[in-house]
Amino acid sequence: MKIAILSRNAKLYSTRRLMEAGEQRGHEMVVLDHLKCVLVIEQGRPHIFYSDKEIKGVDAVIPRIGSSVTFYGTAVVRQFEMMKIFTAVESQALVRSRDKLRSLQILARAGIGMPKTAFASTPKDIDNIIKQVGGAPVVIKLLEGTQGIGVILTETHKAAKSVIEAFLELDANILVQEFIKESKGADIRAFVVDGQVVGAMRRQALEGEFRSNLHRGGKATLIQLTPEEKATALLSAKKLGLAIAGVDMLQSDRGPLVMEVNSSPGLEGIEGATKVDIASKIIEYVERNEFQ
Repeated sequence: MKIAILSRNAKLYSTRRLMEAGEQRGHEMVVLDHLKCVLVIEQGRPHIFYSDKEIKGVDAVIPRIGSSVTFYGTAVVRQFEMMKIFTAVESQALVRSRDKLRSLQILARAGIGMPKTAFASTPKDIDNIIKQVGGAPVVIKLLEGTQGIGVILTETHKAAKSVIEAFLELDANILVQEFIKESKGADIRAFVVDGQVVGAMRRQALEGEFRSNLHRGGKATLIQLTPEEKATALLSAKKLGLAIAGVDMLQSDRGPLVMEVNSSPGLEGIEGATKVDIASKIIEYVERNEFQ
């Protein structure tokens, strides 16, 4: 089988691991930079060119689409779908998960626990926004942020109001969330592949930092999920239509609270913490669907 990985950089850990896992299982693996794909939309014959050559013979695609290029990356994935080529992450699910507000609305409708969240577009609502999520301290998040960038903890009402006003003056879309104090700067990532949790880790923020992202120096350790945490992770991925997902949760006094569901979760941290060959789990998932 010929499997294409949509990735901007073949040297990235996740891309390399997927290449290795696929080759070890006897597949022909190729990396395609989705921004270099030219989409030709033609009645009855959608096709894609790459380096002036038409892409042919690809049996399946594994998207690794960065948040900054979601629009074009999703269009490329959609084009492969139109060509009747299996994609490990569906284009619509990718779009759904990248819209933080929409994804939270979907999860809330499904009865999934999450930090209390408020969203507004006018500065006059700021006092009420802070009040509705339980008052300071509050967490303020840019809708377009990733890897902890654009996430701010404000300790007082005055500080929260100043930050929200500044973001709104810049026409930035933000979410305001309650601060879950008992999580103590840690969160859980559950890695879901094809309806199964294949690995889970606890990420602890550096001292003095509340963001636990590994890109920001957080430490990852193996964790055994509770039945409730496992069920929450699986339901979250299912409701967003993601067969591959990193579900980020906080441990709280009222149970697991989902912060975000990542449609292109990195492999380095989770494989390092769990010692599980998750790249091979993804290739096996592709095999099951392609050979059906």
